[in-house]
Parts: sequence; C-alpha cells; structure tokens
Amino acid sequence: MEIKRLHVGKRLSEVAIHNGTVYLAGQIAENTAGGIQEQTREVLGHVDRLLAEAGSDKTCILSTQIYISDMANFSGMNEVWDAWVANGHTPPRATVEAKLANPACLVEIVVAAAQR
Repeated sequence: MEIKRLHVGKRLSEVAIHNGTVYLAGQIAENTAGGIQEQTREVLGHVDRLLAEAGSDKTCILSTQIYISDMANFSGMNEVWDAWVANGHTPPRATVEAKLANPACLVEIVVAAAQR
C-alpha cells in the first residue's frame, strides 16, 4: 500500500495520504502577532489549502483535534470555527488546553479527512 507525503521536511511532512485518508500535521499560524481569531483564521486557511492539495476539503473531515494555549480563548476560536465549518458536515472534534511548542502560537489544529 502506497503512502504519499506532501511537503516533506526533515522533521515532518505536512500531509500523509494512505488508503484514501488524508492526515495533516498540526497546523499553526505563521503570523503570531494576531489574537486567537486571526490565528484561527490563518490556521483554517492552511487546512483548506492542504486538503485541496490532497484531493479533499472541509466537508470530508473525519476528525479534528484542536489545541489552544489558554481556554480563555475557547469562545473566540469557536466563533471563527463556527463560521468556517461546513453546515451539515461538522466533524467529531476534541479541544484541549495545551502548552504549544511556540509560546506565541495560540492554536494548533490537526485534521484527518477522506479524499473526495
């Protein structure tokens, strides 16, 4: 069985595709100057772009794990998520508070999705 990887780096690949399932690495904001809403918008933009590149989209998401640096940001992150997620295609999701590798990052999102 073939495993296809996209954007392969020394430490990680941004995407792995196996058996019609797309796995994304945790996505973070590159511009960490903004607050939770700006960072969440940017991260979801990365998710959209990578899923499209892998032959999928947000309507095909199978599961999502969201890590936020402070639960005080939960409602702000959810405002952006609720506007982004596809109606009728809301995936199973877990959200936890976590100390992220880069303290300037407020949110990290991990997605698994089916290919179209």
